[in-house]
Amino acid sequence: MPIASDSGRIGAIMGELTMRVAAAALQPAIQEWAAQRPQSVSSNALVGQQRALSALQQALNIGGRYAHSYVVTPAGMRIYDVIKEVEARHHWVHAQKYDWVYVANPDSAFEPLWVNLPAGSAQSFVVQLLTFFQTDINVRGPLRDHMVETFATERVAHYLDLVIDHTFEELPGNELANIIVSHNGDEPFILCDRVTEASLFGSIRLQSVEGTISSGLHLIEAGAILKANGGILAIDAEELLLQPGLWRKLKYILRTSQFHWPQPGDAKIATYYQPEAIPVQIKIFLLGERDIYAQLREHDRDFDNLFPFLADFSSHYSLQKEPLTPYFDYLKYVEEQAAILPLADDAYPALLKFVTRITDFHTELSLDTIAIMQLLREACALARAEQAQTLQGRYIQQAIQQREQRNGYIAELSRRSILEGQVYIQTEEAVVGQINGLTVVTAGGHEFGEPTRITATVHYGDGDIIDIDRKSELSGNIHTKGVMILSAYIANVFARNEAMALSATIVFEQSYHEVDGDSASLAELCCLLSALAEAPIQQGIAITGAVDQFGRVQAIGAVNEKIEGYFELCRTRGLNGSQGVIIPQANLSQLNLNDDVIAAVADEEFHIYAINDVSEALELLTQVQQKQLYERIEQRLNELQQGEREVPWWRRWFE
Repeated sequence: MPIASDSGRIGAIMGELTMRVAAAALQPAIQEWAAQRPQSVSSNALVGQQRALSALQQALNIGGRYAHSYVVTPAGMRIYDVIKEVEARHHWVHAQKYDWVYVANPDSAFEPLWVNLPAGSAQSFVVQLLTFFQTDINVRGPLRDHMVETFATERVAHYLDLVIDHTFEELPGNELANIIVSHNGDEPFILCDRVTEASLFGSIRLQSVEGTISSGLHLIEAGAILKANGGILAIDAEELLLQPGLWRKLKYILRTSQFHWPQPGDAKIATYYQPEAIPVQIKIFLLGERDIYAQLREHDRDFDNLFPFLADFSSHYSLQKEPLTPYFDYLKYVEEQAAILPLADDAYPALLKFVTRITDFHTELSLDTIAIMQLLREACALARAEQAQTLQGRYIQQAIQQREQRNGYIAELSRRSILEGQVYIQTEEAVVGQINGLTVVTAGGHEFGEPTRITATVHYGDGDIIDIDRKSELSGNIHTKGVMILSAYIANVFARNEAMALSATIVFEQSYHEVDGDSASLAELCCLLSALAEAPIQQGIAITGAVDQFGRVQAIGAVNEKIEGYFELCRTRGLNGSQGVIIPQANLSQLNLNDDVIAAVADEEFHIYAINDVSEALELLTQVQQKQLYERIEQRLNELQQGEREVPWWRRWFE
């Protein structure tokens, strides 16, 4: 029985033409974007970060112990540069930095006292303090008044009054003072990205003198907490939480605003040395991933109280929300940090294509500073090797090609196994119940697409669809869900009123590892319908997409890699003009294909189709309209149902 009439085939062909994606839509409008580059640009690391900047500005306008900020730091962000520029724009309004000095306690050799001093004056204070003790007790008054006036803090006056009638020899121990923190210039903030107990909280070391273990003023060493006291301290959250006990200790300091020194050494060494606790006024930026933020909020009841401000830095610059022009200020910042040759005008289209490719969207540009710097430096090395004066677009393209070549060994092995016939993939002719799905493989952080052959068979049964991969425990949860959804679609269309008399099996052929994800569910559904209708599928067209219970096609990931992987196979075998890839319409905004694919589409040697419904996919794959295919399936099911209703001849003897 013929499956389709001539009018049906003509309608399918007309639908094919309307679903084709033009070559111009296969990448963002990079030429037009490059033309918008202003004549004058200024370096700016904070482009597109208004949400995070608003949160930090609000945090920096508030004092107290319950106004710290958690800063989400995406991969590729140069944290020091960003925080430095944030602090330059928005100072902490309650910042007040001092130099900190521990001085000998006239009442105890083991409990030194602290003195805070105007920033940058600690060295001068120690010199004058030494002069103070060398001066006769009876004539110290004027020197005392001069020091109180010069170092105008209450603790200076208090300490000088405490020792006004003591000589150095009368002080316990043999040390006068130790400068713990001294500020040289205007330090914007302290970054603690290698977090240990000593680096964050400081330490009191021990010494052995003639067999006696002891400590002293010169063995007190400040950590980042005290160095940043009065200002901003940025701490790497992951490093902090990996060290047992450090998070709890930090919370205690923030809650009490007091820094208490730990006992020196360990519990096995009976040494007492307890410097006076230092008051702490500090602003903490906790730096980390969003997952860590979520875990802290869920598992630590104090976290929300101490860190109410979330500064969520973005990894993308959205052209749907922001104009393009400021992004060139960000590129200027990256260019300066990379220390490369000046970018030529034709370098910007190639660079803009790269920054959109790594975001996966036409309307989003990457803010991954490190990734962009790496590419520019690699391209610059190629330019300098040719003694070029500017960094041209061809060097950026060459750097990207070299990167693909370096990372492409596994992809080449996979493609070679197909070309040599070890893995069977057809790219020509038409076959019933067989289709080329598209998968993405991740190997060592590099992703590449490869086709996979999906087959389906039907047989007399009760309507079950057997997923062989799931039965053999090679199917992940998401893939299993996808098969259940397509089963629901088939049941909704063909078994709404009575059970189907046909069952089916479906499998990823020559797949020996776990299959997961729902991006092949559309291919599986089309393959099953082909088997049910006995309609051959064009093997030159591969397909990717997820499907819902109503046959609507939904977006999938890694669309560019999947298309390029199949294109490379077809090009190696020889393009014949009938090959192509079907993708969801929802993925059009993610297309950013390499120049070879775009050129082949422009020359009509390769095609890309965008669809919204399974009916469109069926028409492209079978060259037959969906209505005729479904009529054929229903006719086949009715014939089987009628056969079931006939009474076997041997039963008639007993009726």
